[in-house]
Amino acid sequence: MILVTGAAGALGQLVAQRLAARDDVVLGTRTPRSAGERRVDFDDPAALDFTDVDTLLLISAGYGEDDVVVARHDAAVTAAEKAGVRHVVYTSLSGDGDHLPYALAHRWTERRLRRSTLEWTILRNGLYAEFLAAIAAPGSDGAITAPLGDGRLAAVARADLAEVAAHVAGAPRQHAGRTYELVGEEAIGGADLAAAAEGFYSPGSLARAREAITASGAALPYQVPMLVGTYSAIAAGFLDGAGIERNALRGLLGRAPRSALEVYAASVRAARSAP
Repeated sequence: MILVTGAAGALGQLVAQRLAARDDVVLGTRTPRSAGERRVDFDDPAALDFTDVDTLLLISAGYGEDDVVVARHDAAVTAAEKAGVRHVVYTSLSGDGDHLPYALAHRWTERRLRRSTLEWTILRNGLYAEFLAAIAAPGSDGAITAPLGDGRLAAVARADLAEVAAHVAGAPRQHAGRTYELVGEEAIGGADLAAAAEGFYSPGSLARAREAITASGAALPYQVPMLVGTYSAIAAGFLDGAGIERNALRGLLGRAPRSALEVYAASVRAARSAP
């Protein structure tokens, strides 16, 4: 049996769609609604049930302070060990993301898996092209003011990462002990985003971005430094893919990756047309 955690999230849903034709897949969510779903709540370790699970696709349970995320992942790995799970496939963060504020919990989880009793595969995902559409969206005047400087991001389509995750989870043994870097093949910058969105690029400062994020009330307190740190890492040139020794995305897909710029533009158009 393959159990996919985080099945209610955007990546988990795409993975579930890829694996829908199989009859040995169970989806893990906090609030299961059907027989094909199982309750998986990492904040309730005593209730984690991985009985009869051969392969656990552990989609990172982020969106929390480091100690919260580490505890969640530790609970998942510990439960997998106790239940006799054979293989864990973990969606981590790309190797050039070590400068990001949320890298620590990913690297801790990788260490935890390496010293576990489990077979494992680590998928080091790059930042989503769809995420760029959220943090670098054009304003009503067409201006992209995100403080990206002259930096570029090797963004990757979420659907491509879901396809890789489904492929590896479906035949994990041939990927045992492997760590795959999965980033976009084309690094894109603010001017590229502006051209794709038919706007213009006028980058602001990190301080102004921090003020805007805080004032919006949309981000939780711990997310503010995460978002500002992401801008900073992109602007400083740490996420352009140049530091990745071997990008496994194309090989695991068996085709050329989707255009991150096209995914960004489509996400921007969808947001504009949303009610």
